[in-house]
Amino acid sequence: MRVDVITHQSSLLAGNPLGDPTERELIVLMPPSYDATARRYPVVLLLPGYGGTGWQLAFNRSAWQIPFPRRIGDAMRAGRVREAILVLPDCFTRYGGSQYVDSPAIGPYQSYLCDELLPFVDRTFRTIPRREARAVIGKSSGGYGAMVMGMLRPDVVSAVGSHAGDGALEISYLRDLSTTVLTLEKRGGLEAFLRWFEEQPQKGQSSFDVMSHLCCAAAWSPKPHGPYSFGHGFDFPLNLLTAAVRDDVWARWLAHDPVRMLDAPHHRAALSQMSAIYLDAGIADEHNLQLATRQLASRLAHHSLPYTHEEFEGGHYNTQHRYERSLSVLTAALSA
Repeated sequence: MRVDVITHQSSLLAGNPLGDPTERELIVLMPPSYDATARRYPVVLLLPGYGGTGWQLAFNRSAWQIPFPRRIGDAMRAGRVREAILVLPDCFTRYGGSQYVDSPAIGPYQSYLCDELLPFVDRTFRTIPRREARAVIGKSSGGYGAMVMGMLRPDVVSAVGSHAGDGALEISYLRDLSTTVLTLEKRGGLEAFLRWFEEQPQKGQSSFDVMSHLCCAAAWSPKPHGPYSFGHGFDFPLNLLTAAVRDDVWARWLAHDPVRMLDAPHHRAALSQMSAIYLDAGIADEHNLQLATRQLASRLAHHSLPYTHEEFEGGHYNTQHRYERSLSVLTAALSA
């Protein structure tokens, strides 16, 4: 596949509370026949997991792994995946991500993707500029963002795919939040931790996990009235001294849980407009997201919403090969 690297200047991200850049690098993977025809193509938005960007997904190469553009390009040429334009955005923030939602403590990242970036792609490339020809797929936080986009913005996409997407927060997040409380205490509190973190030339996994939790707090439990600034714009769901659950804040997290969001009729109505829903997770997922995905599939079945649910040998990481499967299912459901 041909890989285009372009820049996009955002108006919606201007003035975001973290001072993150408004000019973003956009990676676009062109289908093999794009330069040889005048055809228009469906679009698939690929959302990287927490801490990732489109650049990493497209260009990071691991030992013994086929590079992502070559893998998907080969699958398109062989007919295993229908040809489509793949759009890999950059929604990285000072917290390491955005959960791909609109939050006053981070910025309007769902609106950025739906109302600014996809129209820009339609103006720049030979797309089919209709929701029936658009899908969104993601992994981990990206899978969460994809599923929530399907629930909140069915006017933009008509198919969704989630690889081990965040959900069932009581088994995927709550068990680890007390470790974050202890880490923050060790570093002198939240503000001191953030200063220390930004000074480190190399970020360790334990710090990565803490930042992931802070990012979720900024996305799911921003302070109702601000002020919104780095480290100050959100409520944490545990007491930072005792690690006792703050029920009011935790309830705000649960309101963003895709498993529970399916209880709302308007969210189910949105997903009923999807031409395909694809879910998978590794059976050894380190964050219990295989269990969260089973819960989501069970809720979809309970409400008679069609979906494809698969599990595979493996865990949460090094699962790029699974995109070939989700793309096969979702591109087949898109309008030509």
